[in-house]
Amino acid sequence: MGKVYDALQKAEAQRPARSAASVRPSEAVMTGGVSPVRDRGESLLDGLLRRLRGQRKPAAEDGTSINKRRIALLHPDSFVAEQFRSLRARLDSLAAQRPLRTLAIASALPGEGKTTAAVNLALVSSMAVGRRVLLVDCDLRKPKVHTALGLRPELGLAEILAGQATPDRAILKVEGCELHVLPVRGTPSNPSELLGSERMRTLLEELARGYDQVILDMPPTLGLPDAKALSELADGVVLVVRADETPQEDVEAALDVLDRRRILGVVLNGAVTDSQRYGY
Repeated sequence: MGKVYDALQKAEAQRPARSAASVRPSEAVMTGGVSPVRDRGESLLDGLLRRLRGQRKPAAEDGTSINKRRIALLHPDSFVAEQFRSLRARLDSLAAQRPLRTLAIASALPGEGKTTAAVNLALVSSMAVGRRVLLVDCDLRKPKVHTALGLRPELGLAEILAGQATPDRAILKVEGCELHVLPVRGTPSNPSELLGSERMRTLLEELARGYDQVILDMPPTLGLPDAKALSELADGVVLVVRADETPQEDVEAALDVLDRRRILGVVLNGAVTDSQRYGY
């Protein structure tokens, strides 16, 4: 815990002094082992960190941003959907080398595009023939998965962990596709304790036996203990960062909190070229 605390303290101390150095944007990339545009001899994470700069601009929530979270469903032939298929393929190649039944999608802070990545990866994964995929909303403080997918849950993760419901009663199927979702209905007063409980571990083991892939949309990593506890229950973690906005020191702190050895790769969100203004 000392290392985690130090990482959080470092991020907090450095935040006011973030560098405003400019970064040359690149084509939208989902990286799972190969770094976009990096110097020879530079590691994946080092190359990514070099391209990030500070000054976050929180986006207001509206209908457009909600639709972007499910673009693979609304526009399955789009450039963005193809990028998530590429991410799926990279993860599948890793799964051939090690078990990856439970996959956690993380970000340093809110607004990085973590839920967008989790929803769209889950959607394209569920399109694979014969694959059963479950998306679990693990943000018991500010859940967004049910809104993005147009679901109206009557029960959810909190009720299961509190012993008030069973998974089969809470899991919903998304209309128009084969994706199943375990949403959040109630927001409890003790989310950290529930997510880090033995009941949560048992639940994930049970879900992994019933589905080919379980994707976890985790809470933001920094400032809360929730993501750290969840990452230790997953087979691997994909970190989402937003180009030109996610501060380098926040990415480094998140990597330390989550344990770099668990990181499978990075999704660089919002990287575009002048000729291809896709946004994701």
